[in-house]
Amino acid sequence: MTVPPLTGVALVARRELNTRLRTRSFLVGTVVILVVLGGYLLLQATLISGANTTRIGLAGQTTGIADQLRTAAASVGEDVETVPVAGVEQGTRQVRDGDLDAVLSGSAADLRVVVKSDLDQQLRAVLNGIAQQQVLNAKLLEADLDPAQVMREVTAARVEVDELQPRDADGDQRLAIGLVVVFLLFFGIQAYGGMVAQGVVEEKTSRVVEILLSTLRPWQLMLGKVIGLGLVGLVQLAILAVAGLAMAAASGALTLSGVAVGAVAWGLLWYLLGFFLYAMVYAAAGSLVSRQEDTASVVTPVSLTLTVGFVAGFNVLIQDPDSLGAQVLSLVPVFSPILMPGRIAAGVAAPWEVASALVLTVLCGAVLTWVSGRIYRNAVLRTGTRVKLRTALRGGPGRPVR
Repeated sequence: MTVPPLTGVALVARRELNTRLRTRSFLVGTVVILVVLGGYLLLQATLISGANTTRIGLAGQTTGIADQLRTAAASVGEDVETVPVAGVEQGTRQVRDGDLDAVLSGSAADLRVVVKSDLDQQLRAVLNGIAQQQVLNAKLLEADLDPAQVMREVTAARVEVDELQPRDADGDQRLAIGLVVVFLLFFGIQAYGGMVAQGVVEEKTSRVVEILLSTLRPWQLMLGKVIGLGLVGLVQLAILAVAGLAMAAASGALTLSGVAVGAVAWGLLWYLLGFFLYAMVYAAAGSLVSRQEDTASVVTPVSLTLTVGFVAGFNVLIQDPDSLGAQVLSLVPVFSPILMPGRIAAGVAAPWEVASALVLTVLCGAVLTWVSGRIYRNAVLRTGTRVKLRTALRGGPGRPVR
């Protein structure tokens, strides 16, 4: 008795979905990833909040330049907190203990700085500027000139800059979102694609596949398994994405919520395309062997291709997501599911590039599905030694399964 095509696919997919979602490994794995993600975001938020804050102790006459120091530091992007100290010795002890980053002493025109190891170059420039300003004011007063008026005239002189390609103020955060999307897609496709291959080998080893193929056609079993495991991966990625967005927004590490939501939506779409493309090949590779020990030998080329896409995508995104190399690689179907979502999140992918990548990936997926289906149909019932790829493609001796 043959099950109707769509019914057979749905039955297999439902079986995989129900089985995998209820496993302890799925629940524990998702919780562990969420805990790690939460810890990472908390660490980032802590580092961001304190990374640019410099605590400086002011001793003696230097307490009078506290406001000037904070204002000058803010103008160059430094966040300075000033703390009065009783004397240089007390300030030095606090610097040595890590309670202060630096301690100032002397006069405004002759500043002396004590630091633990090295003085930040921007802070050095700020302190030099304050000292030079004090000297300049003294000389202007000697010349019977108003220092404030002179400084207003000096400050008014500015260079005019014409930017041919203005820098995106949110570019760094967009890039960070893109890199996270790239990593999650690589993780999802590789992890659940590997499960497809393992599942095929398990069914061959236990001879369950022979029972299933008595009522199902090979393509129904293969497609149902891919769809079922793909949905499991989609559920996990959706959970991670929603929880990650919520934690990132709550921790203050993410301010571009609209960009992040769009990146997640594109990421889930590309996950489905990429998983379907790779999972079909994983299933075909798994059908070539009958023992779990041999699985690695047949899935390594597939995993290696995916890893190359991830490494290449990660590197080109960091260096220049809008470079010619990034554009070309993002249009290669086996790399598109990893690289294109990252470029979309970074805001550098043109509409025609996205559309072209989608079309090429779908076409490549159709070709790989046909080839993988033929390999699976001809090899899934062959047990014993590893089936050669050429034999699986041609059918070899004996008749292939229906």
